[in-house]
Amino acid sequence: MTDNYDDIINLPRHISKRHPQMSLYNRAAQFAPFAALTGYGAAIAETARQTSPKIEMMEDDRQLMDRKLSFLSSHLEEEPTISITFFQPDGRKTGGHYLTITGIVKAIRTNERIIIMKDRKKISIDAIVGLEGELFSPNKL
Repeated sequence: MTDNYDDIINLPRHISKRHPQMSLYNRAAQFAPFAALTGYGAAIAETARQTSPKIEMMEDDRQLMDRKLSFLSSHLEEEPTISITFFQPDGRKTGGHYLTITGIVKAIRTNERIIIMKDRKKISIDAIVGLEGELFSPNKL
């Protein structure tokens, strides 16, 4: 049985003299997916990004935090190393993240309600949920 293409099946591939061959890169680009909805991928990634709600401290915890801040402010000249856990609000959606930084506190500005670290980072006192360090050992506090 003979097929319709038996007469041309073994011929070499025709190479045009008028049109140059397309590179493999350009041929692949023709079949690559395209972004029909611009920004859709970014919107999905933003929706999938997780944030945590801000936890309100109990009154007892807030009082302990105030005592620690007062104690810390009276011992700044010792330059103690302190770990501060605080809530960083998210700039795009509700919630945020809890961060912990460790360093030396340079100043506490109670009128502005901020702590300034030696590396010049500023932390809102109202965002702080934890203060830890050797300075706060039970026999000192």
